[in-house]
Amino acid sequence: MIQSNKNITMVREKVTVSTRTLQWNCVESRTDSKRLHYGRFVLSPLMKGQADTIGIAMRRALLGEIEGTCITRVKSENVPHEYSTIAGIQESVHEILMNLKEIVLRSNVYGTCGASICARGPGYITAQDIILPPCVEIVDNTQHIARLTEPIDFFIGLEIERNRGYLIKSPHIFQDRSYPLDAVFMPVRNVNHSIHSYGNEKQEILFLEIWTNGSLTPKEALQEASRNLIDLFIPFLHKEEENLPLENNQDTVSLSPFSFHEKLEQFRNNKKKKALQSIFIDQSELSPRIYNCLKKSNIYTLFDLFDFLNKRQEDLMKMEYFRLEDLKQMLGILEKHFTTDLPKNRF
Repeated sequence: MIQSNKNITMVREKVTVSTRTLQWNCVESRTDSKRLHYGRFVLSPLMKGQADTIGIAMRRALLGEIEGTCITRVKSENVPHEYSTIAGIQESVHEILMNLKEIVLRSNVYGTCGASICARGPGYITAQDIILPPCVEIVDNTQHIARLTEPIDFFIGLEIERNRGYLIKSPHIFQDRSYPLDAVFMPVRNVNHSIHSYGNEKQEILFLEIWTNGSLTPKEALQEASRNLIDLFIPFLHKEEENLPLENNQDTVSLSPFSFHEKLEQFRNNKKKKALQSIFIDQSELSPRIYNCLKKSNIYTLFDLFDFLNKRQEDLMKMEYFRLEDLKQMLGILEKHFTTDLPKNRF
């Protein structure tokens, strides 16, 4: 409680310096364990009612909009069913699956990828024994998986997925001897928000407490949730446009991957500029990996993409996890909306 009073005092001092600019600070940060991180943040000064608006929105975004990585499927040729036991292994198959479910992963993978465990007994098998792809890492290598009591070989395949929210396993076992796992992708374990009023109850300070599973810090979670909220509200920043048909040959713009500069001037005063400004990249057929690469470069609409390809085409290949095939896919999307053919054989 003493610490909290000190934090409030510090924020009050900031409020008297500036009553117009919102400021936020991390007033407490600690690591209780590898799989439990805590952070406490303040935002001020806010007008009456604003703290509750922001606090509720941030709590929902922190718990529901941030992606996490989990093991979602286990495959083994020697396991007849989930509730069987195997000679030489202390735990039942069900217990091993539950132990695998507890493993916390951190990754920048999009979609699914594979991993495996290959060991020989006797001895203990922990998360450290998992053979992972380079894009995935384990937060706590000490997580227990199984104990081999005899000199037997232990081999299972794992499927790892990055997603958000919950994944409830299907009730049946597939023919390939794979066993789905329930997954809780949410890296944020809990969020609390509280409000301190001052100035004759006309101004407020928002306090946010965030607990994460260690796959990202509370500060990283707060920033990612903020970006996700901004992405959700961006469409409301654009004026409502008429549905402009992309037809008639006089409006057709002939594009080439190597002549964007020449064509952009023809395009700037075209009706299609307005049309493409109202089409967001998350409405197109881009893969989640490409979509996230573009978001990091502040590309939100098809017009942003067109402008980026014109001015900074060389920067595309500098993006992390971006490939030449991704450029072809983006040009295909532009081709579709411009109703013109792009020379794919130039790549």
